[in-house]
Amino acid sequence: MRPFDPRVLAVAPAARRPVLLLAVVGVLQGAATIGTAFALAALVVAVVEGAGVVGPAAWLAWLLVGRAGLGWASERVAARAGVEVTAALRSALLRRWLTVPAEHRPDPDRAATLAAQGVAAVEPYAARFLPALVAGAAVPVMAVAALLWVDPLSALVVVLTLPLLPFFAALIGAATRDETDRRWQALSQLSGHFVDVMRGLPTLVGYGRAERQAEVVGDVSRRHRTATMRTLRLAFMSSAALELLASISVAIVAVTVGLRLTHGTVALQTGLLAILLSPEAYWPIRRVGAEFHNAADGTEAVAAVLDDLTADQPAPSPAGRSADLVGAELREVSYAYPGSPEPVVRDVTLSAGPGLTVVTGPSGVGKSTLLELLAGLRTPASGVVVAGRCHLVTQRPFLPAGTLRDALRLGTDAPDDALWGALRAVGLEGFVAGLPHALATPLGDDGVGLSAGQRSRVAIARATLSTAPVLLVDEPTAHLDEHASAQVHALLQELAERRTVVVVTHRPELVHLADRHVVVTATGAEVHR
Repeated sequence: MRPFDPRVLAVAPAARRPVLLLAVVGVLQGAATIGTAFALAALVVAVVEGAGVVGPAAWLAWLLVGRAGLGWASERVAARAGVEVTAALRSALLRRWLTVPAEHRPDPDRAATLAAQGVAAVEPYAARFLPALVAGAAVPVMAVAALLWVDPLSALVVVLTLPLLPFFAALIGAATRDETDRRWQALSQLSGHFVDVMRGLPTLVGYGRAERQAEVVGDVSRRHRTATMRTLRLAFMSSAALELLASISVAIVAVTVGLRLTHGTVALQTGLLAILLSPEAYWPIRRVGAEFHNAADGTEAVAAVLDDLTADQPAPSPAGRSADLVGAELREVSYAYPGSPEPVVRDVTLSAGPGLTVVTGPSGVGKSTLLELLAGLRTPASGVVVAGRCHLVTQRPFLPAGTLRDALRLGTDAPDDALWGALRAVGLEGFVAGLPHALATPLGDDGVGLSAGQRSRVAIARATLSTAPVLLVDEPTAHLDEHASAQVHALLQELAERRTVVVVTHRPELVHLADRHVVVTATGAEVHR
């Protein structure tokens, strides 16, 4: 967990300008603060000596207005920078996951945490911590330089005590890193387990296990809460330690200045400037420490996101892809899931040309994995995959949050007439026409508002609108009754007249309609016809 990783600006170019602008504004704020100290000291001396106060007062007023303007600009740019960095990182992360095979993507629970809470936690890191880091490096140097010109002795005290702040901040930061790691792991476990429970809630309720899962979620939540409180305790401790060190250091400067003023060895204006400038040398470093703890989650998330984005691209698989090829073939293909010692697919040879190919076999022998290999979503450990451009309909098809029209048009720009034709083909035309808003009916995330069977038929209707020459379908009638299943079977048979259609199913009715029947076993695949 590094305070600043330059890779963040490389993978998110849109973030460079607002972050740089924030850094410049931070340095200008420091310069304005130092100028304010000079103006304030001049005004006090003018009042004490009875000289004219108009000039110093005017300069002080202008500097205060300038600082207020810089503060407003800093808040506006910080809000924009946080949004742009977050959007750029999330977009880059999702593009990366979409371009690599499934085995090179993170686990679903880690992916959900990283793309949602993780990337959101980057906002305070980019909007607050990075500008504070730049100001913490530049403003103390400016303050010490001004102090050296005004009062070398006070500058010496500051130079000797200033390194104590980053030293203790680094010590406490090392402990914070370990606590943040534990909190991040607890958050990943909590989010992953909660998503799994929500997806399987109907099954859990049916088997009377919902109460037990509530206890498990509560236990994981307690672990996350405990880790969070430990991190907060360290953050408060760090802030208190830095404040104490800075206060003692400024007090030393103030005591030396007071003694010299008493003995008349230093002018009033010089003493005032030393007392006003010395806190400005410590304040930016104290702010860096405070913002570091506020952005600790973002720092951890940035490291995880950048590790994913800059990881080496997997080697290309020994496969051939031709957009216009109307066919798909596996040649002695084997595949094992990451971390599994045994392959789920072993030496499978399968050839599917134009027509309807039905794949059957016992559960767990890798039928769904075969479709993902054909679609290019997974890379075989051995063997060759040759296939045309594919459209895959999974057992849990993705339906975006939006309208029913958006769900059907995903990947196409088909007109409404084509959408109604696709719905008619799967037997949903009457249902959708009876909805208050028809195609404009809003859907929740993952198709909330439709039943499992309706979601499946919407996905099949979407597949009919695709121009891909190869259609891969996984258990299309698992949630349908006999009448709806017969409709879908007829539609698949019709599509097979002009495309290569490969269907994984347990339905004997579809097997009888197939041009080719492939049975997958634990040792390979057998072609029955």
